[in-house]
Amino acid sequence: MKWIKTKVVFEIPGADNNQDKELAADLISDIFYQFGLQGVEVENPDMEPEEGWGDDALEKPDFDSVSAYFPKNENLEKKLDILKDRLEHLRNSNKIITRIFFQEIDEQDWAESWKEYFWPQKIGKRIVVKPTWREYLPKPDEIIVEIDPGMAFGTGTHPTTSLCIQMIEKYLHPGDSFLDIGTGSGILLAGGAKLGAGVLWGVDNDETAVDIARKNLKLNNIDPEKFKIIKGNLADLVNQRFDLVTANILSEVILVLLDSISKVLNKNSIFICSGIIVENRDKVVYKMKSQNFEILEVKEQDKWVCITGKKI
Repeated sequence: MKWIKTKVVFEIPGADNNQDKELAADLISDIFYQFGLQGVEVENPDMEPEEGWGDDALEKPDFDSVSAYFPKNENLEKKLDILKDRLEHLRNSNKIITRIFFQEIDEQDWAESWKEYFWPQKIGKRIVVKPTWREYLPKPDEIIVEIDPGMAFGTGTHPTTSLCIQMIEKYLHPGDSFLDIGTGSGILLAGGAKLGAGVLWGVDNDETAVDIARKNLKLNNIDPEKFKIIKGNLADLVNQRFDLVTANILSEVILVLLDSISKVLNKNSIFICSGIIVENRDKVVYKMKSQNFEILEVKEQDKWVCITGKKI
C-alpha cells in the first residue's frame, strides 16, 4: 500500500514560548486523530535529545511541525480537503498559520524509516518500553515491555499512553481481567500482562493493529491462552465483564463508549480513559458521573488528560 505523509508546518505570529507551540501541536494532532489515524510525529526545533540518546541522536528539525500518514485510496482527496478546511478554521480561531507538504511513500519504507526516532523510555514507575531493535539494561525493579509498533504506532512516548500505564500500575491487581479498547500496538495489554493481569482482551477497528497487537503480546512471551485480540467497534463484540478497562482514544469516542461501557464492567471495576485534551476534560468527567462512576483520579500531562473511575 502507498501512504501519503502529510506534514503540517506551523507558526504562531508573536508567540515565542513552548507552551503556545505545544498547544498548537496538540490542536493539529487532534485534527489528525479525528480522521482515525493511529499516530503523529511532532517536531520542535527547541527540543533536546533524551538523556542517554548519545552521539547518534537526531539533528534538530528546522521548523515546528506535525505529520501523519493517510492511506492512498479513494477517500484521500476528500480527507485532505477536510484537513485544509479544519486548518483554516484553526488559523481563524487560534491564529495558527500552517503550510502543508505531501510525500508519497511505500508502507515498508514508512515502517522502517520512523524507527530511528524510537528509543527505550521509562513511562511509569516500573515499566520501560523498549523497541525490539534497541539494547537496554534494566534496573532491578524495572519491567521491560518489548514493542514493535509497526503500522499501528503506540510506542508509549505519547503522554496519553504514559498516563494510562501509570494508572494501570496503580489500579491493576494481580489476576485482574483486563480489556483494552482501541488497543493499537497492544502496549497497554503487554504492560498489564507484565504486571500480573489474568485474562487479557484487546479490541481495535483496524485489522493491522489487531495483527500487530497479537505479535507484540507474543513478543513479550505472554501465554496465548491468556489473551484474545479482536477486530470490532469499541466494546460491541465483547461478551464478558472485566475488572479493569482502558480506552486510550479520542474524547468524542469515549463519550459514545460511555453509553454502553457498563455491559463490560463489574461493580467496582476500574475504567481508565485517556486521549482527552484539557478542554474536553469536564465533558468526560460529567458523562462518567452520569453513568455511575466514582471519579478516583484525574491526571494531566502536557495538556492531555487521563481519567480513572470506579463503577458503583
